[in-house]
Amino acid sequence: MTVLVVTGTGTDIGKTVTTAAVAAAALAAGRSVAVLKPVQTGVGPGEHGDADEVTRLVGGGVTAVELARYPEPLAPATAALRAGLPPVRPHEVADAAAKLATDHDLVLVEGAGGLLVRFDADGGTLADAARQLRAPVLVVAAAGLGTLNSTALTTEALRARDLTPLGVVVGSWPEHPDLAARCNLADFPAVSGTKLLGAIPERAGAHPDFRASAPSWLAPELAGTWDAAAFAASAEVPPVSAGSERP
Repeated sequence: MTVLVVTGTGTDIGKTVTTAAVAAAALAAGRSVAVLKPVQTGVGPGEHGDADEVTRLVGGGVTAVELARYPEPLAPATAALRAGLPPVRPHEVADAAAKLATDHDLVLVEGAGGLLVRFDADGGTLADAARQLRAPVLVVAAAGLGTLNSTALTTEALRARDLTPLGVVVGSWPEHPDLAARCNLADFPAVSGTKLLGAIPERAGAHPDFRASAPSWLAPELAGTWDAAAFAASAEVPPVSAGSERP
């Protein structure tokens, strides 16, 4: 796996911190890493963007590239149009990732918002870039109530486009998870048809030793040491009562 696309089931669910954690785990495994942010919205010139945040969290050693940024916090196509700037096209994302892959062991492409957010007026999306790259897609999901539907929709959309969901990572696992979050640990694989590959602690972006801790939040498929069954046991996932079904 040379290129991995990172998408989310929505916005503000921990894609950037998850991307940084995957980068940190890969670096710890001795791999060279590049992070590509195709579109950054809601950030002005000279301001700190998601690619910069990955570099901050990892602490250096990663190549961070941003293709375009638009000042208003909107969907990329709308933000580009309102700013009077050219949009980023899926083929440009694919070309940039392929170029980075020539001299990096792993290229992480972090999307903006969800999988089908429009990049341009023609309807190009992150999914189109992933198809051109023939890259697997990591889905970052929320922990609590309502996340199963959005996770299922995202993974179904991937498969409908002949894309491979590598797995699901919970982008912000609460310190005190409620019943829905704990039950979701068992339900994510069922609704997504793929593995649960990690859980990033809430406020991980403020962790004093992010780079060293990141592998413990991710499964071996992402160069980490996290174990889904052990994590579920520690979270005290309640068993299903005999004769009952989860909705």
